[in-house]
Amino acid sequence: MVALAVCLLFDERSERALRQLWQRVEGAGISSLQSHTHGRHVPHLSYAVLRTYDVAAVTAAVAALPDGGQVRLHFDGLGLFRRGRAWLIPGVGADVHVRQERVVAAAEGTGADLHLHYRPGWWVPHCTVAPRVRREALATLAVEVYGTLPLEAVADRAALIDSSTGEQWPLDGIP
Repeated sequence: MVALAVCLLFDERSERALRQLWQRVEGAGISSLQSHTHGRHVPHLSYAVLRTYDVAAVTAAVAALPDGGQVRLHFDGLGLFRRGRAWLIPGVGADVHVRQERVVAAAEGTGADLHLHYRPGWWVPHCTVAPRVRREALATLAVEVYGTLPLEAVADRAALIDSSTGEQWPLDGIP
């Protein structure tokens, strides 16, 4: 599936900790984002995932939003979506939800088609660890994740990312 995500990206310390978790998960025999598809994934938290879009228009619209500065996240739980997507649960303030709503409005204002799960009020903030975990591997995954948590993380930049290629369009500010 080709999609464009508007993402928060992590500072060096946080990204290193998340990549080390991916490596431990891989070492336990579970595929993480490290080896998923094109192998160019970066630890991130997506504000929006767009199914149809114009990259230039979305970039301009999101770049016009106010710079909200860094986002501090507290990861302290493991979540699961259908089809085995495992992710870290971040504690986020109401301000992050407001920022996400602004990003969605800006992106949709360009005519982009927002993925259903990123609608404000439906959006579940998350940082994916493993995209397809089999039921029998969940206990092993939990051991690896809870060996890392809790994790204080800082998102200090943002970018648009093409999920099919890993190509990034960095933003000057953090919406």
